[in-house]
Amino acid sequence: MMQPLTMRSWLATLVTALLAVAIWPDPGQSLPQGAPETVCDTMLPFHSGGSVLPQNSVSPFSVETSSSTLGQGQTLRVDLTGVPAGLSFGGYMIQARNRNPPHQIIGQFGPARDGTIKLMNCENSVNNSATHSNAGNKQQVILEWQSPVDFLGEVVFNATIAQSYNEFWVGVPSQPVQIVRRDLSAAPPLPTLSPSAPAGTTRAPYVPPSYVAPNNVVAVSTDPIYNGCGQSKNCFGFPDGCVATKSCTSITVVTVRGDVFEFEIQSGKGTNAAYVAVGLSDDAKMGDDLTTECVPENGRVNLYSSLTSASPYSAVRSNVNQNSARLLDASIVDGVIYCRVQRDAVTNVQGRTFDLRNGKYHLLVASGSSLKENSVGYHDIGRLPSAQPINLAEVQDLSGSSKLLIQLHGAFMIAAWIGTTSLGIIFARYFKQTWVGSQSCGKDQWFAWHRLLMVTTWSLTVAAYVLIWVELKRAVWHAHSIIGLITVILCFIQPIGALFRPGPNDKKRPYFNWGHWLGGNLAHILGIVTIFFSVKLPKAELPEWMDWILVSFVVVHVLVHLIFSIGLCLNHWQIGGMASERHLSQRANTFQMGDMSHHQQHAMRNGMSMERKMDAPYAGMRKGLLGVYGVVLFLFVVVLILLVVLAPIEQFLGKS
Repeated sequence: MMQPLTMRSWLATLVTALLAVAIWPDPGQSLPQGAPETVCDTMLPFHSGGSVLPQNSVSPFSVETSSSTLGQGQTLRVDLTGVPAGLSFGGYMIQARNRNPPHQIIGQFGPARDGTIKLMNCENSVNNSATHSNAGNKQQVILEWQSPVDFLGEVVFNATIAQSYNEFWVGVPSQPVQIVRRDLSAAPPLPTLSPSAPAGTTRAPYVPPSYVAPNNVVAVSTDPIYNGCGQSKNCFGFPDGCVATKSCTSITVVTVRGDVFEFEIQSGKGTNAAYVAVGLSDDAKMGDDLTTECVPENGRVNLYSSLTSASPYSAVRSNVNQNSARLLDASIVDGVIYCRVQRDAVTNVQGRTFDLRNGKYHLLVASGSSLKENSVGYHDIGRLPSAQPINLAEVQDLSGSSKLLIQLHGAFMIAAWIGTTSLGIIFARYFKQTWVGSQSCGKDQWFAWHRLLMVTTWSLTVAAYVLIWVELKRAVWHAHSIIGLITVILCFIQPIGALFRPGPNDKKRPYFNWGHWLGGNLAHILGIVTIFFSVKLPKAELPEWMDWILVSFVVVHVLVHLIFSIGLCLNHWQIGGMASERHLSQRANTFQMGDMSHHQQHAMRNGMSMERKMDAPYAGMRKGLLGVYGVVLFLFVVVLILLVVLAPIEQFLGKS
C-alpha cells in the first residue's frame, strides 16, 4: 500500500516542479507590466517571494536632472542612464520625495507619447510615481516631472533600477533639486480635475506643456530678472541697450547688500548657449579678468571661476580659488541658463587683488555655444564690456563700450590692402602701354592712378595704425599684430625708396625696379595675411565664414593677374613681330631716303612717331577687364567692411 502512495507523491512532486518551471519568470526579465502600487512605500521588488535581495554595491545606473533649481509649477527632465552610457536595464520605478520630514511624495510625472512609461498613483495622489510599461532592455529613460505650485524646498528623486530579475538596486538617488518661488503667471497652466480620477485625488493627470491646445490662452509676463534694474541693482546685457527693451541675449545683474555681492547671470532664449559668464576687468579688454562662468553639465548648472588671457584667448580655472564664489541658485529651462552667485568681497588671483568693495571694474558679459576641456569656448554668441568702470555698490544705468576705433581700424585696413593696393598694382604692372599720350598732372595715366591709389593706401594704413594704438594703449603681440607691423614698415619703405629712384637710363634703375616690385608685392601679401589673422581675434567679433570671402577675393585677384599676364605675353609677341617687319622695311627704304625731299622724310618720321604713341595691342580688352575687376573689387571691399562695422554680424542676421 505504501508503494502506490509513494509513486503518487513522486508524480505529484514532479508535476508541481514542471509547473513551477513553466511559470517561473525569466531571470533576465523584470515584471513585464511594471511595479505594482503595493510597493509605493518600499520601492522593493518582491521577486521570488522576496527571496531575491537588492544589490548592496554601488549602482551602475544614475538619476540625472536637467536642473538643480526649479520654479513652482514648472517641468523638469529626469534621465535614467547607465554608467558608462549604453549599459542596459529592464525595469525601474521612480519617485520624487521631500528631502526633509515627512518625506512625502512630491509632484507628478507626465506620460510618454510612445506609451513606454506607466504612471502610478501612490499615497492617494495621481501620477506621482512612474515605472516601466514593458520589461525590454533599455539604455535610457527620459521622464518629465512637474513640481507642485504649493511646495517650497528640496526634493530628491529615488529610483529602483533592475538590470535583470536577480540584480536590482533600490534607492538610487539624484542630486537634490531646489523648488523655488516663481512668477506663476509665466508658468504653464495646470490641468483641471478629471471625472475619471480616483476618489480622494486632488489633481488630474499631468499633461506636458507641449500637449496644451493652441487655442488655450497662456499668460505672458516679463522675465523677473529685469525687475529693479537701475533702481535697486545694476543690470548690464548684450547687445547694448537690451536692458531697456528687456531682450538681452546675455545679461548680468549685480546686487550689493553690505559686504554681500550677488551676481545673477542669464542667457537669452533660443541662443543655444553652452555657457554664460560675467567678467570683472580694469580696462574693458580681454585679459587678466576675474570671470564667473555658469555652465550646464550632466543635467545641472555648475559654477566656475577663471582668469582670462587675451593672447591666446583662454579662461584658466586652475589658478583661481573655486571657493571664492558660491552657487546660490541655478536652473536651465527651455535652454535658458540662469544662476545666482555670491562672490567674496576680496579675491586674490596670481598676485592680483579684486576688491569689490573699494575697486571700480568694467562688467564684461559673454556667452558662447561651445566648451573646451576644463574651460569655456569662444564667445561666439556675443560679448560686450561696459563703457565705464563702476563701483558695484552704486546703482546706475550702464551702456556698452564703443567699438568705433576698432571698427574704423578694420575698415581702413580692408579699404587699403584689399581695395586700393590691389588696383594700384594692376595699373603699374599692366597699363604702361595703355592710354598712351594721355596724361594727368603731367604724368602718364598709369603712373597718375598708381601714385594716387598708393598714397591712399599709405594714408589709410597710417590712420588705422594710429587708431588701434589709441584704442589699446599698449602693445599686444600675436600673429595679427606682428605681421601687421611688418606691413606698416614696408608701407613706409616703398614711398621713401621711390623718392630716390634712379633715372630711366641709369644702370642702377633695374635694381630699383626689382626692389620696388618685391617690396610692393610683399607688403600686399602680408597685408592680406594680416586680415586673415584678424578673423580669429576675439575683439574683432568676426564670423568664421569671413575666411571664405577672403579666399574668394584671393582667387579672383590671382585669376585677373593671370589673364592680364597672358595678354602681356601676347603684346610682347605681337610687338616683336611688328618690330621685325619694321626693321626689314627700314632696310628696304634706306636707299630711297636719299632720293626723298625734305618734306617727304619729315612726314615719314612723324608717321613712325605716331605709331610709337599708339596703345599696345588688346588695349580694349585690358580696359574692359579693368572695369569688371574694379566693380568686383568694390563689392568685396563693401561686404568685408560691413562685416567689420556691424560685428558681430550674427545679431543682425538673427533679427532678419
